[in-house]
Amino acid sequence: MKISYNVKMTAGISRRYSGPKIKWVFPVLIIMILFSGCERIKEAYGNITGAQSSTVSVPEVPVFAVNTTIAVEGQIQDYIALSGDIWAGSTVDAYSDAAGRITEVYVSVGSRVSRGSRIASVDPSRPGMTFLPSIVTAPISGTITSVTAQVGMTISQAVPLVRIAGGSALEIRLNVAERFISRMAVNLPCEITLDAWPGEIFQGNISELSPTVDLMSRTMEVRISVRDSTNRLKPGMFAKVRVITERKNNIVKIPANAVINRFGEQYVYITASDNDDPAITVVQKRIVTPGIMIDGVAEIINGLSPNDEVVVRGQTLLDDGSRVNVIERVTPLRVQP
Repeated sequence: MKISYNVKMTAGISRRYSGPKIKWVFPVLIIMILFSGCERIKEAYGNITGAQSSTVSVPEVPVFAVNTTIAVEGQIQDYIALSGDIWAGSTVDAYSDAAGRITEVYVSVGSRVSRGSRIASVDPSRPGMTFLPSIVTAPISGTITSVTAQVGMTISQAVPLVRIAGGSALEIRLNVAERFISRMAVNLPCEITLDAWPGEIFQGNISELSPTVDLMSRTMEVRISVRDSTNRLKPGMFAKVRVITERKNNIVKIPANAVINRFGEQYVYITASDNDDPAITVVQKRIVTPGIMIDGVAEIINGLSPNDEVVVRGQTLLDDGSRVNVIERVTPLRVQP
């Protein structure tokens, strides 16, 4: 009976711990574990989506800083830059009709003489023979530019006594390289500047072309007549000359550095307002046909109109439709060069 009781007691204890309360523990634990795992997954997913939403954004449109200027309508001229010395337009040497000794000189360098004025007196006497003095006179009116005659000097009829620059006409003699000969023509206008009169431009034109080319220097002599109503220019001065070979009026011109030459195209960028937002400035690509390009100025035959705002700096990175911010508006070119 004692043994049987223990078994029963053991069995009773076994029944007490394996009752309904123990059966609900495991499902509850499983539900709690699953719920906790879902919360962690949800939290992790939220963190991932939040991180993605914070890092992924709409790309910004680049804005380029540029300088611009206005295309103007005006004049442009092509020229060849040359230099030469100023000479008297016509010079004549005065000679004595008789050989002998110079007894008197009546003029000096810079003297103004008229035709027939006395230049010098020459005594043609010989030993045992006395002759009247021979008076040398000026063959033309003008200015004495050089005097070789000196009192006591013995001369012959072949020795010039003085050189006279006739009238007030002046000319510039210069040499033109062979490659520019085809662009030379009589009466082409010229602009003349001198260091003696800085900032002033004197006018002239081609008066004479040499019929031959120098074999040694491969140059052709060109003579330019100078107009100087103020008589400030002097023979012997050094002059810089622009021979105007072509002149055009009423053309569109812009700085030459605004023109881009790529892949066989020549084009510029002009500013315009964006179609969607007029407050935004964009650029438009314009194919152009340049003409004369000189001194940093380009003639635009077609493709541009006066008053178009052209990009002159920062255009190398642009494309058609690029947004820009105009940092500086450069002063337009002068209407007249």
